[in-house]
Amino acid sequence: MSEIRQELQVAALRNGTVIDHIPSEKLFTVVSLLGLEHMDCNITIGFNLESEKLGKKGIIKIADKFFDDEEINRITVVAPHVKLNIIREYEVIEKRELELPDELQGIVKCANPKCITNNEPMPTRFHVIDKETCVIKCHYCEKEFKKEDIVLSQRRTL
Repeated sequence: MSEIRQELQVAALRNGTVIDHIPSEKLFTVVSLLGLEHMDCNITIGFNLESEKLGKKGIIKIADKFFDDEEINRITVVAPHVKLNIIREYEVIEKRELELPDELQGIVKCANPKCITNNEPMPTRFHVIDKETCVIKCHYCEKEFKKEDIVLSQRRTL
């Protein structure tokens, strides 16, 4: 099935956000990270769609919702390089490929039990050492973590 035909299977979005090129195996993690199951707006989720770049991909269209930087940064930890499109009046007004920021605050939990963030009520802070392989370093205890060892902190309530 051609990509044009797939696009016709999902209704156009008047205003909102489209998150595209999500690796299929990460789609429902992204849904959970953004708390989409708790939102009242119209949400369309496409799963295992054909993709030349990924083989299979996911896409999420969220009507009348625009995400802040913290929410977007949560996505980049599990699915870097997704495409984010901002839609206003059926037109894409902003299109960007996401990447890990230089610093993650309050998003990742430090796995070091002796770290001050696990013993005091304070947000975590990590420096991104390698954006391609997702290696991060705790600002406080200086312990480094690879992508497979990262645990996301509890999501703030909307």
